[in-house]
Amino acid sequence: MSARTARTARTRFLAATAITLAALTLTACNDGNGVRGEGPSDTSASSAQPSGPAADASSTAKPAGNGTASSTGGSGGSTGGSKSTSTAAGSTQGSGKKNGTGSKTGSTGQAGTRNVACDGSTTKTTATAVSRPLNHLLLTVTNTGTRNCDLTGYPIARFAEAQSVPPVAEETHPQAVVTLAPGESGYAGVLLSAADGSGTNGYTAKTLEIGFDKGRSATPALPAKGVYIDDKLTVTYWQQGLDDALAY
Repeated sequence: MSARTARTARTRFLAATAITLAALTLTACNDGNGVRGEGPSDTSASSAQPSGPAADASSTAKPAGNGTASSTGGSGGSTGGSKSTSTAAGSTQGSGKKNGTGSKTGSTGQAGTRNVACDGSTTKTTATAVSRPLNHLLLTVTNTGTRNCDLTGYPIARFAEAQSVPPVAEETHPQAVVTLAPGESGYAGVLLSAADGSGTNGYTAKTLEIGFDKGRSATPALPAKGVYIDDKLTVTYWQQGLDDALAY
């Protein structure tokens, strides 16, 4: 074979080899759909948007579409929440105003149900002779009504046909108004006569009328034999406790 023939054969071989390599390169770079794939770029895209559970998690973390709507809705919800809160606050304020009105009404109610004065129409009064201290009478006033009443001042005691009433011992003035709830009692003591006999103008009384600061009077029964009184006759202020009434 001549040198020229050998060169021609070699050239053809190299050309065939180049064509074959070109064909293989085209086949490797073709993804089968006529789209050229870029290896590193595919890997980056895969990393950016993983498939499977990771992709689901990513979608959950930052949803598109509905997620944006949800975010907008959330903002609206936030606004709605503020509005709702405002409404709730308004409702609370409304409730407060209502309660305030109730309180105001309650005050009016309290004024309307303010304690009345105790008198003979809502109480029962008894007069009991006691052995200690000597020559004393115990007056007991019991609230028979349905409301609290104030037993103020002292008993305006009128024995028999006396034209005047006995004085009160000022030192027995209570520190607070005596208030009687329904069923409760208040007391007052009556010094009928001097224990040492120093009193004058004595007589026996068989009837007694007790007047109050306001309202009707009461007529408690005295012992059948009556009670002896003289010019030392004195009463105490109305007291909350029995012992205080008999301390004078």
